Amino acid sequence: MLDRKPNEISSAALAYLGDCVIELRVREFLVSCGLSHASALNKAALDFVRAAAQSEAVERISDMLDEGEQAAFRRGRNIGHTNTPKSATALQYRRATGMEALFGYLHLCGKSERIDELFAVAYAETIEKYKKI
Repeated sequence: MLDRKPNEISSAALAYLGDCVIELRVREFLVSCGLSHASALNKAALDFVRAAAQSEAVERISDMLDEGEQAAFRRGRNIGHTNTPKSATALQYRRATGMEALFGYLHLCGKSERIDELFAVAYAETIEKYKKI
């Protein structure tokens, strides 16, 4: 995929890629639940991708992370943020960015099954909520 190792990619680039990885998993899941209208899909996706939701989600998986995954998370979390959204605290936004960097790192490592495993644990309650629809 890339000629560079994931550890050579900037933290911001990992988070940028990880945002997309998470978004794709969310969209695939919501479509599999039978949601078909764009407005309903976009509203449901917010339960997964808001910084506050990602911050809570990463807490659920933090004990599951190996050393390399923890390092990727910390790299993303420690990016110097200058524009925190109004809907999240600075801590929530930092954790969310760390989670995105983690998922970007895993994607670049080719660890799709690990992404699926962590996604399922991180969002277990939200997944159950939408499975019932």
